[in-house]
Amino acid sequence: MSEETPLLLDATKLSPYLRFSPSRKRLIVVIVSCGGLLTPFVVRCFIPSIPKVAEEFHSSAAIVNLAVSLPILAAAIGCSVWATYSCFYGRRPIYLGSLGTLCLGCLGVILSRTIPQLVVFRILQVFGASSGISVGTGIIADIYALEERGTAMGIFYTAFVLGPTLAPFAGGIATHYFTWRLLQFGLMVFSFLWCVVAFFLLPETSHVGSRGMDQIVGEDLARKTVKLVWLNPLKSLWLLRSPNVMAVTLAGSFAVLTDFVLLSPIAYTIGKRYNITNEALIGALCIPAGIGNMIGSSMSGRLSDSVVIRWRNKRGGKWVPEDRLRAALFGAGILVPFSVLLCGFVTRFIADAPGIALSLTCTFMNGIGVYFVMAPTAVYGTDVLHSRSAEVAAANLLVRGVVLAIAVSCVLPLIEAFGVFWTNFLAAIFAWFGFALLYITIKYGDRMRAYVNVGFTTNPDA
Repeated sequence: MSEETPLLLDATKLSPYLRFSPSRKRLIVVIVSCGGLLTPFVVRCFIPSIPKVAEEFHSSAAIVNLAVSLPILAAAIGCSVWATYSCFYGRRPIYLGSLGTLCLGCLGVILSRTIPQLVVFRILQVFGASSGISVGTGIIADIYALEERGTAMGIFYTAFVLGPTLAPFAGGIATHYFTWRLLQFGLMVFSFLWCVVAFFLLPETSHVGSRGMDQIVGEDLARKTVKLVWLNPLKSLWLLRSPNVMAVTLAGSFAVLTDFVLLSPIAYTIGKRYNITNEALIGALCIPAGIGNMIGSSMSGRLSDSVVIRWRNKRGGKWVPEDRLRAALFGAGILVPFSVLLCGFVTRFIADAPGIALSLTCTFMNGIGVYFVMAPTAVYGTDVLHSRSAEVAAANLLVRGVVLAIAVSCVLPLIEAFGVFWTNFLAAIFAWFGFALLYITIKYGDRMRAYVNVGFTTNPDA
């Protein structure tokens, strides 16, 4: 060491994944995981309230259902909007702005006195909550390297799935024993508190020079001013021209579709079949699926990491991104389609307590299977498009939002026309198609990436 040797290393020359200590990374994961919980919670907590709201506003359930179906689309669009702007301004300011929007939406829902007001503020509410998944995914991709990313994402998704686990039950209890507005007030308070927590504890995680505003040079940069810019929130859809991104996105969407086919009409399938009418009990029927989601998400993250490492070692250190998708095959080909198919069979043909127990067992297994597919496919997107991780997550969610909005609108008419078994059989067909897409991507992924290159990551340590 000489007198010219610098005492401090230039942080910009270090790996971007060494900027935060392990304990700081864990804290960041906790923050974004709790924020991610809000997205599905806000969407699903309103479902048990529909009959009461229709009665209060002297409207029909079909009209009030707009406060569920339209927000699903709003969530999909919101994911893309927040993700796009987080790539330009950074994760932190956009994340804080989205939580503020969620608070305003909750206040509007509480004060709504007409159906149009309710629908508009529900859209604003869900729009604000929708950053939790796309920006949260981007934040985790910012701070964790390839071999650790799946585990961190598994933790994130474990918290995320608490939303659909708790939301229907909480909504049912509030509606049956108190008022549907009480839960909305609780959401507003939690959102505000979490915005305060994020303000003080969430740092900017974008890599140095990766934000759009980092490219601004000259006078604006010297004055440290920030320009307000218009960005196309749907530009992330352009990533779908890649066969890899499209195939994996559809596979994940078809897996989640089975979850909505089982749970969205549960009052008219399991509830009606076994004479369960209490809103709180209807909400409780969703808990086994949520527990399965939590188990599946916590297991699948570590499993996908171990699969990546094992196959990388088999190839003498060569990284093939599609290896991560191998962790999704069992869920996509076995757990998801067979669980939804068997649930339809049991609900249709098996009566009384055995039928209830077997139906809920099927929803539990479906919950595990769905996240055996979702977690590896989500991390695969950040692996192959690391610098655009939030955008690929947004594109994924946009497609999923459209698929789920169609499913929610069609599932009840299909059940009324063909019955629960054949409706579930159709959902299983879609799930098997998703499995085929994953298999093709694993086998021919390198050729598919070469066919349309949308800026794929070539360095696993990037």
